[in-house]
Amino acid sequence: MRSIIVAILVAFAVSLFGTPLAIKAFTRLKAGQPIRTDGPQSHLSKKGTPTMGGVVFIFGTVIAYVVAHLSLTTLPEKQIAQITPTITALVLLGLFVFSGAVGFIDDFLKVRRRNSGGLNKRGKLLGQLLVGAVFGVIALSDPGSNTETVGSTKLSFIRDIDWLDIGKVGAIILFVAVVLGATNGVNLTDGLDGLATGTSVMVLGAYSFIAAWQYQHWCADTSGYASNASNYCYAVRDPLEVAMIAAAAAGALVGFLWWNTSPARIFMGDTGSMALGGLIAGLAMSTRTLLLLLIIGGLFVIITMSVVIQVISFRTTGKRVFRMSPLQHHFELAGWSEVNIVVRFWIVGGIGVAIGLGIFYSDFLRVMG
Repeated sequence: MRSIIVAILVAFAVSLFGTPLAIKAFTRLKAGQPIRTDGPQSHLSKKGTPTMGGVVFIFGTVIAYVVAHLSLTTLPEKQIAQITPTITALVLLGLFVFSGAVGFIDDFLKVRRRNSGGLNKRGKLLGQLLVGAVFGVIALSDPGSNTETVGSTKLSFIRDIDWLDIGKVGAIILFVAVVLGATNGVNLTDGLDGLATGTSVMVLGAYSFIAAWQYQHWCADTSGYASNASNYCYAVRDPLEVAMIAAAAAGALVGFLWWNTSPARIFMGDTGSMALGGLIAGLAMSTRTLLLLLIIGGLFVIITMSVVIQVISFRTTGKRVFRMSPLQHHFELAGWSEVNIVVRFWIVGGIGVAIGLGIFYSDFLRVMG
């Protein structure tokens, strides 16, 4: 577990000290965030704040993963095989980087055109579909000598639901849908200083805990706890890798939050929000907790549904349910301060994470109790 701590500390340091450099660089390049004129008027003061800050914590996460792997060289000989980067890391970091690349194109176009239009909806959708499909196929590819693939053809909640096998094609389609939902969910949440960053820290922390727990109770580990409790273990692929990457991303976000909290000196942009969504989708797939993501990422779900409700209501009745969507802007227009909204939404997000972890752990108590 030392490698997880190393990943957190390295990612935090890279992001904390790297973000000011990014602020200076993006300011020099005039990569300021365009502000919607039809949004809350208080946001107009944020015009020109550097965007694309997601580049920093993406870089920090990748660097931390590499350093954490180097720290594994002191492990006993029987665990040295875990030093080599695995297909699990390829899938998770690939989703993180390439989802971020789609967002980077969107941010770049916004900055270049000096408006909030960016990449059109069809372009975003195509990019997200392509990233989800490619890494979904890789996740379900032949595991070789390993008994498990990164993803599963079965629907999962706390673990795979054995009687819900949807086949490889169905699993890829489902995963693409999860990628679309997660990337857009985090993107919609990224509307106030620190809101998406803080919420993502909690979600990533939860998945780091889940993966670390699975590593301690891993069916493939014949020398650890699972060997003494064969009636309770997790059939997953490379849980230590998953835990390291989730922990590194969480640590990088904490460092970034230092500069992103109100008043933000830099925004993560679509580069960061889409990268986080892609990674979170990958973590849910690799830990076999796809349906549990709806609870752990509850705040993302609530904010996304506020947009869906608003659109459906306006198109069918011509009336709006909220003053403005996403939901955080409704409360801004209702007179809540930005800091109050962020803190209260963090509480809601934290409740979802706590409930999700409670449900996950309850299965252990049920079996072992």
